[in-house]
Amino acid sequence: MNTQKVTVELARSGKFRLDGSQKTDDLNPKALMLCAAAKCAGLTLQGILRKEKITLKALEISVEGVLDTPEVQAGSRFRSFNVSYNAQCKAIADQNAVSRAIALTQDKYCGTIAMLRMIAPVAHEISVVSTESVRV
Repeated sequence: MNTQKVTVELARSGKFRLDGSQKTDDLNPKALMLCAAAKCAGLTLQGILRKEKITLKALEISVEGVLDTPEVQAGSRFRSFNVSYNAQCKAIADQNAVSRAIALTQDKYCGTIAMLRMIAPVAHEISVVSTESVRV
């Protein structure tokens, strides 16, 4: 089986870009689908957090899909997906709200993730950290 993985990160401009030096022109159609899911999840999450008046310091979303063939082929089909959210917020108090917003994005509001669920099972993992120092 072959695994395809695409990671997008939130740029300072507030837009999402592919991790590293990759461009969408470099991606095969299967990876483009994963890229679309990552970007849709990111935009959905931004919308939810905007309503909560929370700004993330950093955000990285990776979408991984396992194909049913050893190499990518036109007839390859996804067997499963995993979405990883790595968020960094400024305040410790924001961590719960960010985690809830990610869960809502994943489970309810992101249409592209919902479409992936029609293809194969979608798992997810969430990591939210704060850059605020804790006084002891």
